[in-house]
Amino acid sequence: MELRQLQYALQIAIDKNFSRAAEKLHIAQPSLSQQLSKLEKEIGVLLFQRTTNSVEVTYAGTRFVEKAQKILDMVEQLKQEMEDISQMRKGKLVVGSLPITGAHVLPLVLPVFQERYPEIDIVLVEETTSNLEQLTASGQADISLLSLPLIDDSLDYEPIIEEEIVLAVPPQHPLAARLTEATNRTVDIAELQEEPFIALKRGQGFRQIAIELCKDAGFTPNIVFESSNIETVQSLVAAGMGIAFIPRMLLRGWNELAPAYLQLSNRPTRTLVIAHRKGRYLSKAVVAFMETFRKVMEAERAKNRPE
Repeated sequence: MELRQLQYALQIAIDKNFSRAAEKLHIAQPSLSQQLSKLEKEIGVLLFQRTTNSVEVTYAGTRFVEKAQKILDMVEQLKQEMEDISQMRKGKLVVGSLPITGAHVLPLVLPVFQERYPEIDIVLVEETTSNLEQLTASGQADISLLSLPLIDDSLDYEPIIEEEIVLAVPPQHPLAARLTEATNRTVDIAELQEEPFIALKRGQGFRQIAIELCKDAGFTPNIVFESSNIETVQSLVAAGMGIAFIPRMLLRGWNELAPAYLQLSNRPTRTLVIAHRKGRYLSKAVVAFMETFRKVMEAERAKNRPE
């Protein structure tokens, strides 16, 4: 059994198609089929059921792929550790990120990191919270930028940013009038019990944060619209379709598509973290990226802090 055969089996399981798997592995399809048949003959079990239209993973194949992923990940960790010992600075870092959050913070961090470590290649993976947790737990992403709470208990994390959450309402909403008042400019979440809410779809970490804020105030939010994009959420709020909780870093500047933003009386926050798998060897590239991220965000907070 060879490591490349493990890689072949893993890629076939991911794509469920020999042609696509062969293309991604940069080998000819007949060679891929031949190597898989050789592997199955060696171990004495069928890993995949082939039909004219599909490839299905067998029970044995599922177990094989799970173990193969762990073995390949351990090999990669070993390579990283040896590169660090030999003081090699070249390498690749796979960073997972939520699309909108990443769009606001990564442009601040990546240029600084690449200037300091020009020989380390960064590969960005943008996915939902649940998919990023899965990718990070399996080792397919070295680290991921996520918000607490994490669901997967195989992940550990380093806190990076503590960010306030505010309320977005339509500009013509009665609550928006509080922005011009001298007093009573904040909103208690309990006041929102009868309001229609717009939320992110399931699988997005911030959706659960929004639901928990309402539950802590004694009610379950009436979610009338859902979106996978928080920018769409804000546009729907601005159009008068409902209200929503929004992280402060994602607030829009004033324009016709911007909601009115109000501070919540209990000043809730979300915590952004860099997550990695528990027990996973953290390469020098990973440690350097986390340290760079922390320093850049600290500098940004200092720059934006009121005099």
